[in-house]
Amino acid sequence: MTATDPETPRAAPDLEPREARATRGTSGGPVDAEHPYWRRNLAVATVGAFTTIVAMTLLVPFLPVFVRELGVEDDGAVVRWSGIAYGACFLTAALTAPLWGRLGDRFGRKSMLVRASAGMAVAISLLGFVQTVDQLVAVRLLVGVLGGYASGATILVAAQTPPDRSAWALGIVSSGVLAGNVVGPLVGGFVPAWVGVRPTFLVAGGMIFVAFLATVFLLREERPVVPAPRTRERRRGGVWSQVDRRGPVLVLLGTSSLLLLATMSIEPIVTVYVGDLGQRTHTAGVAGILVALTSIGSILAAPRVGRLADRIGHVRVVVGCLVAAGVLAFVQAVVTDVVELAVARVLLGVSLGGLLPSVTAAIRHLAPPDAVGALLGYGVSAQYAGQVAGPVLGGIVAAQLGLRAVFVATGLVLLVAAALNLAASRRAPQEVAAVGEPPTVAV
Repeated sequence: MTATDPETPRAAPDLEPREARATRGTSGGPVDAEHPYWRRNLAVATVGAFTTIVAMTLLVPFLPVFVRELGVEDDGAVVRWSGIAYGACFLTAALTAPLWGRLGDRFGRKSMLVRASAGMAVAISLLGFVQTVDQLVAVRLLVGVLGGYASGATILVAAQTPPDRSAWALGIVSSGVLAGNVVGPLVGGFVPAWVGVRPTFLVAGGMIFVAFLATVFLLREERPVVPAPRTRERRRGGVWSQVDRRGPVLVLLGTSSLLLLATMSIEPIVTVYVGDLGQRTHTAGVAGILVALTSIGSILAAPRVGRLADRIGHVRVVVGCLVAAGVLAFVQAVVTDVVELAVARVLLGVSLGGLLPSVTAAIRHLAPPDAVGALLGYGVSAQYAGQVAGPVLGGIVAAQLGLRAVFVATGLVLLVAAALNLAASRRAPQEVAAVGEPPTVAV
């Protein structure tokens, strides 16, 4: 058959409809086809993530008070045990996130949200019945093992949303999580005065139980019935054997960790820095406002930056936001008063708002369909690692080099992350060919 024969098949890319190309992945298989319920699931997942984060964080203001009620009297011991109890759940959550993500790939992501909401409702309620500080820490560890609703919601939305709207949808979920982190401590400052400390945990458990009911009855999922032959082969080799572009994925996972490390290194020193800038009264209150302003900037920016990423490319937005955040970190190191710091913090929040959704969307597009949860689970673990290491390293830098040096170091870390992502995107090989996906069934 000659090249001019009308029956000669043309190149596949020329025949493939744009809609079909939009549903392909870049790691050996197509991404999930557009889910008929993705908009409703996005709403349920966002509200559920907001509710569970509020319930998880409302204990922050009264945790030291509760530790005293459990018999700890020394002020230093109260602070130490409060920190241990608060951080305990993040430790176990970081260790178990990849496991839950992998099980979600295998048994369905809705089942992981049902598991997380049911487990958290029980575990949070149990906090109201502990009698010693050791039991408090043990139950907090259990919360981390059983929890993970917000991360599970992120994975579900990433897997179900059409590829050209994934970063926007993930920005919506991120806004819900950030809003929960703002509202939770505010609610926790008032509820114990109304109902008591121990009943507050039951209120929190009840809130999560509402999210459990919404997840069970309102959320719908389609998932593969039987894996395709090549998929089964690759799955037996482990998660990383299924990923064709491992370099960019590793860079994105590292970016998740560096981002949290850089931002969390600043948070603990804001109050002291405000005092150094001349704010002599209500220092803690002003610092709280500044932290809230950063979160508000992120809440407002996340969906908009995500929409931009869907239009011009996720990696471009990641690099641009990292550079902007790095520059703004340097700006915070040279401000001369609280007003200038407030403006820089709002702009920093805008820069950071779309980062994690864009990183998550980029990982999702590089992941094969049956390894999305596992890879994003590693991303959650990387974020927790940065969240734990950030305050520690920030404190060390502040003690050795001064407060302003923390902002400089943060800016350098963010710029390094931007350079790594830019280099990885330029060196990435061509996308591999897609393979078929198994049929789906509603569950």
